[in-house]
Amino acid sequence: MQAVDLSQEDIHAYLARHQRKELLRFLTCGSVDDGKSTLIGRLLHDTKMIYEDQLAAVKRDSEKVGTTGAGEIDLALLTDGLKAEREQGITIDVAYRYFSTDRRKFIIADTPGHEQYTRNMATGASTCQLAIILIDARHGVQTQTRRHSFIVSLLGIRHVVVAINKMDLVGFSQEVFERIKDDYTGFVAKLGLPDITFIPMSALKGDNVASKSDAMPWYHGPALLDHLETVHIASDRNLTDLRFPVQYVIRPNLDFRGFAGTVASGIVRKGDEVMVLPSGKRSRVKSIVTYDGEQDEAFAPQAVTITLTDEVDVSRGDVLVRPDNPPHVSRQIEAMVVWMAEQPFVPGRTYTLKQTTRQVAAEVAAFRYGVDVNTLEHRPVARLGLNEVGHVQLSLTQPLACDPYRTNAATGAFILIDRLTNNTVGAGMILEAGGARQAEAVVTAKARESLIAPAERERRFGQKPVTVLLVGLTGSGKSRIAYALERRLWDEGRAVTVLYGQNMRHGLNRDLGFTADDRSENLRRSAEVAKLMNDAGVITVAAFVAPHEAVREKAKQLIGRDRVLEVFCTAPMEVLRARDQSGAYRLADEGKIAQMPGVTAAFEEPQSPDLVLRTDQVGVEECVNRVIELMKAKGILH
Repeated sequence: MQAVDLSQEDIHAYLARHQRKELLRFLTCGSVDDGKSTLIGRLLHDTKMIYEDQLAAVKRDSEKVGTTGAGEIDLALLTDGLKAEREQGITIDVAYRYFSTDRRKFIIADTPGHEQYTRNMATGASTCQLAIILIDARHGVQTQTRRHSFIVSLLGIRHVVVAINKMDLVGFSQEVFERIKDDYTGFVAKLGLPDITFIPMSALKGDNVASKSDAMPWYHGPALLDHLETVHIASDRNLTDLRFPVQYVIRPNLDFRGFAGTVASGIVRKGDEVMVLPSGKRSRVKSIVTYDGEQDEAFAPQAVTITLTDEVDVSRGDVLVRPDNPPHVSRQIEAMVVWMAEQPFVPGRTYTLKQTTRQVAAEVAAFRYGVDVNTLEHRPVARLGLNEVGHVQLSLTQPLACDPYRTNAATGAFILIDRLTNNTVGAGMILEAGGARQAEAVVTAKARESLIAPAERERRFGQKPVTVLLVGLTGSGKSRIAYALERRLWDEGRAVTVLYGQNMRHGLNRDLGFTADDRSENLRRSAEVAKLMNDAGVITVAAFVAPHEAVREKAKQLIGRDRVLEVFCTAPMEVLRARDQSGAYRLADEGKIAQMPGVTAAFEEPQSPDLVLRTDQVGVEECVNRVIELMKAKGILH
């Protein structure tokens, strides 16, 4: 262990200082044999956190089952503790290790790389604040790299280090590093990870692990340990939304009735008004009791006992919140689920859902879609198999107080438990708290039909209602064509309007960002509006980037495939960049726009558009002429 001269320092002062150090929990993940266990062994070795007898044992085992060659210490054996792991040279279980430096304390979760053990990786990641994703410099981005990156984003881990390992085997090549960095950036742009740091290293040799390497003078960033010691995590904790799940009701005598638990998020103070969910009863905090006595306030993640001024009914699984800032309470939730069992996740079977201290029975109400972890594309599914991920609507037997996982991980996470075996079979992240409550309203509200038939509208306007969907990258000219087409049709006496993607974000969609999911939702809501306009007999010209084919297909289905004309606007990238007056491409190059289609995110060209407009070759007026010719050929304009 790291030597400390206690004769020169008061032991109590030393322990107090050590206790006040900030704790960082992080995990290592990646594909098989990327060097995760070796990296952790190197960190422990270089920070002098290995006992002499441990090091001697590892040296002996290195001669028997080591993979580093004669005379070399296999540091991976420090974490690969299972006999099966040492025999196969892989990690199976999640191994936890502890070490500290002068600045911070660390808890490491070494997670498996094999696809078979993805569920173990998800378990290890669930409490971490930072993820180190290792990539073998020889092989680049692999399937498991994508899978683990997706799970990291699902679990809301804000800080990611992409450690491009084994640089010594590729001659410490900057070109290899930059190529892998570009490949990974293109994929991960869809995930919305806010903080990504790339570090080239050799865990085996120690380059850029605990200290900077002289072998890579072209790299000007920090060594891994420097980054771990300085990455800012204090603002990650949610201290705004008070959520206090009750774990035990303590009644030692007639004069004391307290509610014990851990503050999941937020701050609670003596005298605060609180509300009990799901009952809705209100009271005030009388006292906050700890082992060391009463205190005036408590915050996440402190374990305390709270007493109230009134005798309200509070049981295990209830949640204390502020009346003016409650979570949503619903019997249905929308969630992303990572399935961890051999037996598939199917409708019709009941599971136990455990969230904070509450347990309720849950069933699948609907599968929204599955996610291809390699491409992040959405696909229809009727079940989830081992290690598969999908968007699921769950129906619960009792109301659940919950928040979206992105805003509050404490009340937005849950696990699914098999009721027969008591095994954990799934991990879930709530996406839309209360989305299902809207679905219930749809069931009870009877739709009304207009007294005006579609044929009457066609005769009145002299046209068939249609949505002309103009798609293309920024700078492709789609918005100019859209408004010029609207002007032409209006001058001809047509009923027409434009839905422009950017304009939609100023009103109906002002709550959406620019992640892949937000772009999908922007188009979905706009398609709902286009459908209403078409139902009213109005031609709708919709101009959207709409980068994903699957999302465009869903929009067409929503509007009605026979009422959509898809027009693809395109031009060479150098033309698009030259036209861009907003500076979006420049900001994306500088890393200020994380998910820019065509730069840091994919753009999937339409597979079979009704019309392709090469706007570098054809002017706006001619583009409008060709769209109108298409509309006439389809019998839309009478």
